[in-house]
Amino acid sequence: MKLTTKSEYALLIMIFLARTEADQFARLEDICATYDLSQKYAEQLTSTLKKSGLVAARRGVAGGYQLARPAAEISMAEIVRLMDGALAPIGAISEYFPCRSLLEKETGVMNVMQDIRDYTANIMEGKTLADLA
Repeated sequence: MKLTTKSEYALLIMIFLARTEADQFARLEDICATYDLSQKYAEQLTSTLKKSGLVAARRGVAGGYQLARPAAEISMAEIVRLMDGALAPIGAISEYFPCRSLLEKETGVMNVMQDIRDYTANIMEGKTLADLA
């Protein structure tokens, strides 16, 4: 599994929001300046995060973004799956995005891939934004 820039940026945005006071909204300009992110790309990602229910947005002078749920309730795995899809190295063993693979006939390979998936998922599901912020 390799994180795409979508996941990397989304994790940075979400960590920034987790560090923001719960009653405050963070401006996207500030998030982008902190991490040297492309604002146009960050806008696309915050739109996805908002549609998924992870982020709330408010327009206007005092507007911006904030977490829609407590940081302790949002796992790293949830963010990565939203942006990149399966954590599994091959689709045939993905619990969230299953698809067929020619490797299904090779039990030994499938067992290794399941171990990789389980190890990765356990670590990422066990880390919340509260842990990362």
